[in-house]
Amino acid sequence: MTNGPRSGLSAVSTAILAMSRHLEVRDVLQTIVVSARELLGADYAALGVPDDHGGFAQFVVDGVSEEQWKAIGPLPRQHGILAAMLQDATPQRLADVRQDPRFEGWPDAHPDMCDFIGMPVADGDEILGALFLANKREPCAGFTARDEELLRTLAQHAAIALVNARLYERSRELTIAGERARLAHELHDAVAQKLFSLRLTAQAATALVDRDPARAKGELQEVARLAAEAADELRAAVIELRPAALDEDGLVATLDNQVKVLDRAHAARVTFTAGPVRALPAAQEEALLKVAQEALHNALRHSGGAKVEVTLCRSGQGAVLRVADDGRGFDPGAVRRAGRHLGLVSMRDRAHGVGGRLTVVSEPGQGTAIEMEVPGG
Repeated sequence: MTNGPRSGLSAVSTAILAMSRHLEVRDVLQTIVVSARELLGADYAALGVPDDHGGFAQFVVDGVSEEQWKAIGPLPRQHGILAAMLQDATPQRLADVRQDPRFEGWPDAHPDMCDFIGMPVADGDEILGALFLANKREPCAGFTARDEELLRTLAQHAAIALVNARLYERSRELTIAGERARLAHELHDAVAQKLFSLRLTAQAATALVDRDPARAKGELQEVARLAAEAADELRAAVIELRPAALDEDGLVATLDNQVKVLDRAHAARVTFTAGPVRALPAAQEEALLKVAQEALHNALRHSGGAKVEVTLCRSGQGAVLRVADDGRGFDPGAVRRAGRHLGLVSMRDRAHGVGGRLTVVSEPGQGTAIEMEVPGG
């Protein structure tokens, strides 16, 4: 890495442009970590987003293989130097992290680290996360004051990109809420029409009871039919509008409900088919649901297709989820080269996080199929 000012500013500019291309929070986090590691020439980089319980809601790494990451075990807690950056918003630059009195060790499978630099990612007074790197590649160099300034600049822009991504995801949630509200209004109107017809029919039956009992009987049968239809509409409203509850309803029912909502809310035909599926670990079911939601969002917002098919079937001890559309499709290779991911990075991360795999098949004009397979428990 060349340490001249021009090369440093150019590298920061490249990193900032890369971050600005993404809208998904997970994609932004991954780009921040990769950009920081490349910018400072480090072997390892990570970014932790804290939760409210002393742990991390998200923790993204670069420079560690998938096998290493699995062997390391559970996510770290907020302690030692990580806690210092999260609590005080204070940058940390150490010649040897292992000699710092706050160092509390790491798991056996964790790579050995020496020189260390950490930078809080903050939006005003709110600390969004902690970005840290270890083992600068240049022999015996360690991280410099200039590295710290470059990382500070990157962290400031990373905060903007992360806030924007969160706002984008929030806007998507509001869009879904709006679709649900519109659907509720439509269902309310349908039920109201049924009840109005039921009332008129009941009044007609009352008037006919004495002078034409046979016709009155027919009207009462119509009352029963309309009442049954109204009950069905109300049942649909209750089932399809309630939030997803995997722990209560299970994966199949939750997917079925959400697909029905989307089918009513969009012009495209959205269908769901499920075969016999074994009960899966909770983490796998949650990952499958999140991937299905992301894939459906992409298909309905970007593909321009007339049909989206969701299928879930058993595969050995696990399951396979498939979301396919007949839309315009795309070239996955071109998307990667352009630095756009359409949520594919976050979907792959979710699949890998539960020991599964994600496959994307798409060509321009040929639609898109996203398939996720998990091994089961």
